[in-house]
Amino acid sequence: MTQAKIEIRVLASLSQIAAEDWDACACPEAADGTRPLDPFTTHRFLSALEASGSVGPGTGWQPQYLTAFQDGRLIACAPLYAKGHSQGEYIFDHNWAQAYEQAGGHYYPKLQIAVPFTPATGRRFLVRPGFDGIGHSALVQGAVQMAADNNLSSLHVTFCTQDEARMGEEMGLMRRCTQQFHWRNDGYSDFEAFMRALSSRKRKNIRKERMQAQCFGGDIRVYQGDSLRPEHWDAFWEFYQDTGARKWGAPYLTRQFFDIAHGTMARDMALILAERNGRYVAGALNFIGRETLYGRYWGCVEHHPCLHFELCYYQAIELAIALGLDRAEAGAQGEHKLARGYLPCETHSLHWIGDPGFAGAVERYLEAERAATEEEIEILTDYGPFRKAHVEEQE
Repeated sequence: MTQAKIEIRVLASLSQIAAEDWDACACPEAADGTRPLDPFTTHRFLSALEASGSVGPGTGWQPQYLTAFQDGRLIACAPLYAKGHSQGEYIFDHNWAQAYEQAGGHYYPKLQIAVPFTPATGRRFLVRPGFDGIGHSALVQGAVQMAADNNLSSLHVTFCTQDEARMGEEMGLMRRCTQQFHWRNDGYSDFEAFMRALSSRKRKNIRKERMQAQCFGGDIRVYQGDSLRPEHWDAFWEFYQDTGARKWGAPYLTRQFFDIAHGTMARDMALILAERNGRYVAGALNFIGRETLYGRYWGCVEHHPCLHFELCYYQAIELAIALGLDRAEAGAQGEHKLARGYLPCETHSLHWIGDPGFAGAVERYLEAERAATEEEIEILTDYGPFRKAHVEEQE
């Protein structure tokens, strides 16, 4: 029996596809109304980015959603964007772009399969169950063909899963390995149970930091679901603007994003706010997946010792334990997280470069980088905060 042909379509807006069709590929595990594994590839999250103007004209992130249909039915899709820069990616290729353009080429625009501004690992090739092999192949081949047909320099797939990285490499893409710091829940009943797994020196340091943080003179509360209010987003927007101005020059997300997300994703978010004298002075925003708490944004309008560590790391650990989640991710970079219970973990990406000579140079670089990353993860893990006996139990 001849297999039906696969039709590849590129969509300029998620409004061109029904949410239930996209989510049947992005989060089939949530069809019964439970949490998706990854809230960031859901139709509601990506639509909030688009509808709020956080992506689209003038942002350098132009949606080109890649879809694969069989007999008129969506079997696979990917959040694909045409990029005019390398901002908001967190697995950076600035050096590649500079070298490419110094050699006389035009690195931008390029294609990027990613969740904008979100350094969180998850599936990037979203395939309806039962179509795994054919759907994955259709998306990879379609994305590469799109880049080649348009004479684009490159295609990048960032923060994909390890399985996707392996499959992509088998299909001829170049695999990159980088690292982040994640906290793992080893069945802890509460924060004190986690603390007992640490060395005495690290426990003492964490208790000291938590006591210093509490001296800011106010209260810390967690808001999620129905307890989230519009005034909370007014306060958090002020924090987010301050962080964005210092880190990126301008915030990536627009104010409207938070309003839209409040209406469609309240149950997927947890906002931790510090309030003093009737005023919110600092906050950290987390997204909630089925297994993972994703720490995303932090900001403040008053600086208090250790309040950042408390809201972003320790409160996140407490919340992950309370929700029964397997891990907490605290975003990109930051070796300072190691002493606070967050251990180094591999993150993965895939890359295709059209120019054979430049692709060869990048491949050699990636081979060396992978070896260095593996060695660094091993060394940093040995310097982790856990008691030796606890580490041996894990092994």
